Amino acid sequence: MVEPLVRRSLEIIRQNQAPSGAYIASPNFKTYRYAWFRDGTFVAYAMDVMGEHDSARRFYDWSAQTIMRHAAAAGQLIVQVERGESVQRDQGLHTRYTLDGEVGKEAWSNFQLDGFGTWLWGIVEHLRQTGDQESAARWQNAMELIARYIATLWQQPNYDCWEEFGDRIHVSTLAALYGGLRAYAEMGNAPSYERIAHDIRGFVLEHGIADGHLCKFIGNPAVDAALIGAAVPYQSLALDDPRMIATIECIERDLRREEGGVHRYRADTYYGGGEWILLTAWLGWYYQQRGDETRARDLLGWVTRHADANFELPEQVPAHLNFPDEYASWVARWGEIAKPLLWSHAKYLVLWQALDT
Repeated sequence: MVEPLVRRSLEIIRQNQAPSGAYIASPNFKTYRYAWFRDGTFVAYAMDVMGEHDSARRFYDWSAQTIMRHAAAAGQLIVQVERGESVQRDQGLHTRYTLDGEVGKEAWSNFQLDGFGTWLWGIVEHLRQTGDQESAARWQNAMELIARYIATLWQQPNYDCWEEFGDRIHVSTLAALYGGLRAYAEMGNAPSYERIAHDIRGFVLEHGIADGHLCKFIGNPAVDAALIGAAVPYQSLALDDPRMIATIECIERDLRREEGGVHRYRADTYYGGGEWILLTAWLGWYYQQRGDETRARDLLGWVTRHADANFELPEQVPAHLNFPDEYASWVARWGEIAKPLLWSHAKYLVLWQALDT
């Protein structure tokens, strides 16, 4: 029997996909009324695993068109890096666009690479699931541009998936870039992309390990819950790799209270640093892939219990905050926590479908 939250999650995603194909990150949170490549790709992946391939295809149509609309900015940055010139953080492709594919007018932490690695991984997954060769041909130029873009820029410091610490090299970002380039190379594209993916993984293993586990960014031994992605879905480390197991153990120890949800990282102050729906479902996805269904279902249950009466899932739950004194200032600045957040609903659907099949 299909759970009410499953039906509602699909409804929320359908209702918040624009005619252009873009997914709005959150309709009721002003700052998130944009389409992100990262969020949108995970939403599209959720729709793919739920059999809603047309919705995913429409998103990839929008994103490929948006990439090519702004191809000159990407190409200019590639040339600069190849010449050894410095990179400014307002250059290149933006991490978020309007629903019509235009750049935002306000200042933002736009130099982020992980979303483009995630997008390349996701679009390849869509093509694997659907075998849609007509769309593959239509998207090829955008895919090739993004592959070259991240292959050229992967060693550049940039903002992480939380849009913070733009002067650092983030291990979770490198995992996403690895995943995207590896997936693209496996489609039979230039062997150089597979070599660069190998170089990225080697860099992580040499510089991104602390005390036997993956670290938040190079030089910081803390863990970040986004590191779950190194195994699922990007496969830069195997599920049972000792370094991945150690990373998950640190996330459980440092970022999760007993039977609770998952925090982003220990020093997180955003809305006080609560428990994130999407990260809790993501951890459940890891356990499901490892074959630990009991833990995966426990985490799915936690997510389900934190839907409201309208079966809407928020970005985070402020019940156990890292820094309670920070909460009110964020509410005053941006309003209440974003709800519904499409990325939260997407990760819930991915975990639910994985456990249901």
